[in-house]
Amino acid sequence: MNNSGQYGQNINNFQGYPSQQPMMGGAVNGVIPGRTVPNTGVQKEKKDHSSLIKTILLVLTTITTLTFLGLFIYMSVQYNEAKVDVEGKIQLAKDETKEEVSAELEKEFSDREKYPYKIFTGPSDFGLLSFEYPKTWSLYVPDDGSQARDYHAYLNPGQVNVVDNKTVMALRVSIVNELTDSVKRKYTDKVAKGDMTVETKVVNNNNVDVYTGELDSKYIGKVCIFKIRDKTAIIQTDAMIFEDDFNRVLEKITFNM
Repeated sequence: MNNSGQYGQNINNFQGYPSQQPMMGGAVNGVIPGRTVPNTGVQKEKKDHSSLIKTILLVLTTITTLTFLGLFIYMSVQYNEAKVDVEGKIQLAKDETKEEVSAELEKEFSDREKYPYKIFTGPSDFGLLSFEYPKTWSLYVPDDGSQARDYHAYLNPGQVNVVDNKTVMALRVSIVNELTDSVKRKYTDKVAKGDMTVETKVVNNNNVDVYTGELDSKYIGKVCIFKIRDKTAIIQTDAMIFEDDFNRVLEKITFNM
């Protein structure tokens, strides 16, 4: 038996199997040289990652924009409120200044109208009490102190009102035949109750008591009491609007001891 012949036949049969030859166009195993097969999974992951970043940036941008917009609106409101408040205060200050100037001019005019001052003179046997008073005031003396009676005089701007405890007088002048301590007692009781206060002023080089507070008429006024010879002088204003005039009268008072 010729083994060599069989061996050769086997070889020929092996060589007869189809051999792997390059495909048309030079492709090997379906892959074309020089071309990269796209990896769709990686690309999709990259695309999703990029979309997520863009979304985050968009959200951050929106939040930032809304924050700045809200802050701008808030600051605008605050500015407008502050502007209105400042303008209101400026206008109020202007109005107050106008009122102050008007009040000062009115007072100045009123003070000028009082000049030249008139001279009040009481009876000589009552110590010759004297002081200046505005020329715009009228004087009424119902009791002149004759026949050992008390002396009473009333002064008021324009005209003197009907004499009554309830009538407001710019100035009441009384010289009574009573001891000074006795006259003061009623007012010291008012001070003790808290209805009046008392202070000391210099009148005609003498220390005198001046009471401020509720009068018998329930008006708020001032009363000055001092001794004049063997009598007592009582100077009173029924309203605090006459306080400056009242104080000036006290400064100008003269009398004989």
